[in-house]
Amino acid sequence: MAAPIWLWAFGFSLALIPSAFGNLEGDALYTLRKSLADPDNVLQSWDPNLVNPCTWFHVTCNQDSRVTRVDLGNSNLSGHLVPEIGKLEHLQYLELYKNNIQGTIPAELGNLKKLISLDLYNNNISGTIPRSLGKLKSLVFLRLNDNKLTGPIPRELIGVSTLKVVDVSNNDLCGTIPTSGPFEHIPLNNFEKNPRLEGPELLGLASYDTNCS
Repeated sequence: MAAPIWLWAFGFSLALIPSAFGNLEGDALYTLRKSLADPDNVLQSWDPNLVNPCTWFHVTCNQDSRVTRVDLGNSNLSGHLVPEIGKLEHLQYLELYKNNIQGTIPAELGNLKKLISLDLYNNNISGTIPRSLGKLKSLVFLRLNDNKLTGPIPRELIGVSTLKVVDVSNNDLCGTIPTSGPFEHIPLNNFEKNPRLEGPELLGLASYDTNCS
């Protein structure tokens, strides 16, 4: 006996759901690809005509075909990051270290609620550390060292209790080094080579909130 048409249609719609996610995340990753110069063709497999980005090199997905890792460290890439990265809702690891990426860190990275590791070290990233990173309540590793970042360390990061590793050394940050919350156990050498960064100071948030630019 043939299945009712409505049941067949329902099953068909469910089958399309991973593809819809794949298209959305694939579009976001392809936007990133277009913003990057890739002389070694490490992104050659990032083909927008493929429904699911889980087939692309340097991309890892979970069992639901949602992107969980982007591994592009030390890949000789240049260009800039794009706000669309914030659409990768299940992303846990964003590895873009040791490239020549310029521009700023998009505030939309604060939408990556499952992010565990943000590794952007050894690039040429400028601008400030977005306050929105304080919304990353699963973040364990934040490595932004060896860039050209300016401004203060956002006070919002004090509320990220999961943080175990923070390295912002060798930038041009200013203000004072936070010492409360997860920062209580961060080694001071992870803040060095920021000539305008002061501290640590133990006078509370009032002193930490020093204006700088």
